[in-house]
Amino acid sequence: MKKNTSFRYSYLWLLLAVALVLLVGWQLLKVAPLQLGLEESNRIDLTPEQIKSIRDIGQWEFLAVTDEELVDTTRRGFFSDDHLARIYYGTLRLGVDLSQTDENWISTDVDTVRIVLPPITLLDEHFIDEARTRAFHESGRWSAEDREAMYRRAQQLMKAHALTPQNLRSAQDNADAQVRKLLHAMGFAHVSVEFRE
Repeated sequence: MKKNTSFRYSYLWLLLAVALVLLVGWQLLKVAPLQLGLEESNRIDLTPEQIKSIRDIGQWEFLAVTDEELVDTTRRGFFSDDHLARIYYGTLRLGVDLSQTDENWISTDVDTVRIVLPPITLLDEHFIDEARTRAFHESGRWSAEDREAMYRRAQQLMKAHALTPQNLRSAQDNADAQVRKLLHAMGFAHVSVEFRE
């Protein structure tokens, strides 16, 4: 019988403790009601995978300049002069190499993304289309070294005509527009594009 009474008292104390907890909880809810709800956030974060996928674009072309140059040379001889004239064709591609970005080249702040790109450069030094190169006039004997020297002159002339401040600015404007378009498509309302010096 004693066993039963102690069980009843234990059961009674347990019910009393549960009632007390419920009463205290109810009082707390009256004083500070529980605020349940969803908070709207405009924050957009770029994941490391997204940043890597942008960097993996690699060389991003923003302007192609097609050029053609006539390069000639004359070698004076005792009895006659040797002449060589060749026409070179090339397409110089201007853009950014995203593998050259700094460590913190892209950052976000709420709905704004700031991106710092490498400077606009010539993406490939081998821009002369050798299959289209033609001898315009040739007399005498010319070595491979002579032809290589003419090739280098043609390269320098094409660079001088393509890498003008106007073309670099045009490529930079195209880069700005295309990068903004990409990041707007990723959900950013505000985009700041800068170029490293």
